[in-house]
Amino acid sequence: MGRLRFSFGTMSSGKSTLALQIHHNLSATSTGLLCSMHDRAGAHVSSALGVSTPAVEVRPDLDFLSLAKSHQAAHGALDYLVCDEAQFYTDPQVEQLAQVVDELDVDVYAFGLLTDFRGKLFPGSARLLEVADERMELQVQARCWCGEPATHNARLHDGVQVYDGDVVLIDDGSTAQVTYELRCRSHWISGESGPVADRFKAAG
Repeated sequence: MGRLRFSFGTMSSGKSTLALQIHHNLSATSTGLLCSMHDRAGAHVSSALGVSTPAVEVRPDLDFLSLAKSHQAAHGALDYLVCDEAQFYTDPQVEQLAQVVDELDVDVYAFGLLTDFRGKLFPGSARLLEVADERMELQVQARCWCGEPATHNARLHDGVQVYDGDVVLIDDGSTAQVTYELRCRSHWISGESGPVADRFKAAG
């Protein structure tokens, strides 16, 4: 019987690296698909370490169950799906992943951030926590600028932390430079910047 596994962590916790490794290992002896949404490299899964592999680009209207059935019909089998950036998936898409597992006996490995820059659960991650067979926090421990374990992803506009705005931010050519910084809960709440952000503000 297939399993739906959800692995989560902060930025820089190795989610995409692990997704690529699992796909690489499984593809040697079985057939599967690598999927991602809003990846920095487009229709790829790309790791901050510089590794990148072409992937199915997930859009809000993609139906995973239809995708899986089409692949089975075309290739005779489908053993697994590796799904990166799953925090951006819609509730119906997460439920489709569960259907792929239950109806087609396919293993699904989903990877994503748990919370957004506002400190709130991503809808896709919330649904995955609710329906996944296995939930695993990644053990690569990213750090806040102060050296404490990072628990939050902070969004900065011109070096200043913000707590409101669109969850998915599309570059519209505005003058504000948007960056992200890992922070412990204390510094995420206080908005206190690390050395990199301080240098940015000083240069501005």
